[in-house]
Amino acid sequence: MPKSRIDLAIILDLQSMGIDLFHGNSPNVGTERVFGGLVIGQAMLAACRTVEGRLPHSLHCYFIHAGDPCVPLIYRVERLRDGKSYSTRRVTATQHESVIFSMMASFHKGEKGVFEHQDRMPDVPGPEQFTMEELSKKPEYTDLPEIVRRYYEPDRPVELRPVEIGRYVGQKIKDGRLHMWMRASTKLPDNPVLHICALAYASDLSLLDAVMGRYGRTLFDGRILSGSLDHAMWFHRPFRADDWLLYAKESPSAQSGRGLARGLIFKRDGTLVASVAQEGSVRERG
Repeated sequence: MPKSRIDLAIILDLQSMGIDLFHGNSPNVGTERVFGGLVIGQAMLAACRTVEGRLPHSLHCYFIHAGDPCVPLIYRVERLRDGKSYSTRRVTATQHESVIFSMMASFHKGEKGVFEHQDRMPDVPGPEQFTMEELSKKPEYTDLPEIVRRYYEPDRPVELRPVEIGRYVGQKIKDGRLHMWMRASTKLPDNPVLHICALAYASDLSLLDAVMGRYGRTLFDGRILSGSLDHAMWFHRPFRADDWLLYAKESPSAQSGRGLARGLIFKRDGTLVASVAQEGSVRERG
């Protein structure tokens, strides 16, 4: 039977447990730990449900403990500020009565600014050039690891189409710049809050792997131990998470068992919609 698409809106959804208290679940019960992007997306949704008339413009968070996919996630929101232009919320996620994640999110009512600029979108072929059909024509195809081929399976909440396929079979990217097209696998409701939470979820997908681009290695080869330590994100302009977006990633530094990854996210027309930064633990197995 053909595999069905997974609705990201359902994965992110929360149940209210009282004032500023929410309950979420992880769909990946069979995995070792909860996907960090899920916790970011659900925490952002929890914060958004306590703010009216304003959209988030940034988030800053820390992963404190690995999440257990078999245990519900409890999100508690603290209302720190509601000013004339900005609102601030703090969200903590707990399991087993311990905090596993902490996030600060800032909201802005929106206004017309005097200054307006953005970086240019990288010159990268469109997502149609990186379908499974096109991928199968490349000489590297037979050597691709199974986890990369899984990017193209339909039963994923986010479709991913990597551009630099050769790096998964040992090709070194000299400048360390990587690119990936992505979009939610199913159509999402016309709610900007949901699209922001969906992009927050997707922003954690393989971002830290940018640390390995210069070495012709990936985080998936079994010799690397990795984990996200923190995550920051800024939302610049309106977008739809169910349209194709280009994730342009780089790693300006790696040292002391840690690597820093940065990303810019563009619409197909070149509009810069979000920026991301993340540091993670990246070590070789002993």
